[in-house]
Amino acid sequence: MTQAPHATPQTVARAVSKASPDPAEKQISAAGEPAGNAADGQAVRSLVPGPNRVVEPTRMTGAQAIVRCLEELGVTDVFGLPGGTILPTYDPLLETEKIRHILVRHEQGAGHAAEGYALATGKTGVAIATSGPGATNLVTALADANMDSIPMVAITGQVGSGLIGTDAFQEADIVGITMPITKHSRLVTRPEDIPEAMANAFYLAESGRQGPVLVDITKDAQQAEFDFAWPPELDLPGYRPVMKGHAKQVREAAKLFASSKRPVIYAGGGLVKADAAAELKEFAELTGAPLVTTLTARGVFPDSHAQHVGMPGMHGSVSAVAALQQADLLITLGARFDDRVTGVLASFAPDAKVIHVDIDPAEISKNRVADVPIVGTLDVIIPELTAEFTKRRDEGLFPDLTAWWATLNRLRETYPLGYTPATDGALTPQHVIQRIGELSGPDAIYAAGVGQHQMWASQFIRYEEPRHWLNSAGLGTMGFCVPAAMGAKVACPEITVWGIDGDGWFQMSIQELGTCVF
Repeated sequence: MTQAPHATPQTVARAVSKASPDPAEKQISAAGEPAGNAADGQAVRSLVPGPNRVVEPTRMTGAQAIVRCLEELGVTDVFGLPGGTILPTYDPLLETEKIRHILVRHEQGAGHAAEGYALATGKTGVAIATSGPGATNLVTALADANMDSIPMVAITGQVGSGLIGTDAFQEADIVGITMPITKHSRLVTRPEDIPEAMANAFYLAESGRQGPVLVDITKDAQQAEFDFAWPPELDLPGYRPVMKGHAKQVREAAKLFASSKRPVIYAGGGLVKADAAAELKEFAELTGAPLVTTLTARGVFPDSHAQHVGMPGMHGSVSAVAALQQADLLITLGARFDDRVTGVLASFAPDAKVIHVDIDPAEISKNRVADVPIVGTLDVIIPELTAEFTKRRDEGLFPDLTAWWATLNRLRETYPLGYTPATDGALTPQHVIQRIGELSGPDAIYAAGVGQHQMWASQFIRYEEPRHWLNSAGLGTMGFCVPAAMGAKVACPEITVWGIDGDGWFQMSIQELGTCVF
């Protein structure tokens, strides 16, 4: 889409999601039982993202507070489109020198650009819209971010609190509309609640299983004055994401691996969200097991690595699909047994036992029963697995995978991923996409729409690092590519960003070319 000298994107560390849990917090084990000695209702406190500078009480409007919150949370770029009920916030937003506002041509474009920004960096993307149709235009992007676990905060204006429920001009219950497709949605009617609501939104978006959060702020709350102070104290007694894996389950995983003959590491997009690529590589090389990467995990393990046998599923390679189907053990890391990978679930990997590691306990045994469930963040649990597997190896309790690799290597040689070149001098789309990847290299970022071109881009470009492949996987959203590529370019201006789209998909968000130009 745009060209710039190659560079490696700097993945932004998310201190909140990386941090070890407070010892006073209650945790939930892999079996769903409480662990730890904290009392019921123990709040999550002092977990505000950002630099946590102390701001003494200062008189300002709610609108000024929104912008000041964004500054204190470390936000540098937002995507938005002004309108009546959010206009009070645009005055201080345009005055700040710390935050760049990108004026999009459609609110859905703002949402997808925020997603692209988040996917390319790991930072929370921010989209701003007005009430009514402005807010509802964000719904598709919020649903997309929810399906793919993308950290995103949407800030919407709302009609005055006294008008709520009267069918006022451009009134819509955006909190009610988005409740099923966000991690959290909240209406703010008092300026005093803005700092805590904003800090909560970013903490919720970034921690645990990441996802979108919406904060709807009434116009009168933006216009009223109050004494702003920072940081607020977070009080989320019902929200305690587990970080560390259950030690017994980690040991059980090592036992299963020791007795396996055909193990496969099934690597999902959760590994990208956890910034666990380095941990995955160390673990995979320790086990010596074949590894597959799902559509959202492309690049989290290098395509060039000898243990990578491809992308699984209906558009995957023969070696990857056969590896899963013939496996006797699946080490599932941050994947959700999506239907595009499993096909008919009842016949998927019929002889395999399952180790399932995921930050979200709701994913464990949702589609496929896990023999060893482990709940926690992957960048913490994978090193625990590595340590336990190392003990087993040192005790001589490691499987011999020679025969298993002979089978998979034969499949790779017999059924390589490829396409039939055109014989009439025409260029096939696969060839064009492959050449784009060869000429731009693995340092470029590639965004795609949804459909056949998406599959070709996932298959015929070599991915060596995470966060270089952006696409709408779960929701399959038409119109994702152009604004997502734009968001990635805003985040990583020094990197080449390609948008690979289909003609129909391109027309869904073609207006954002105007944003790219100006």
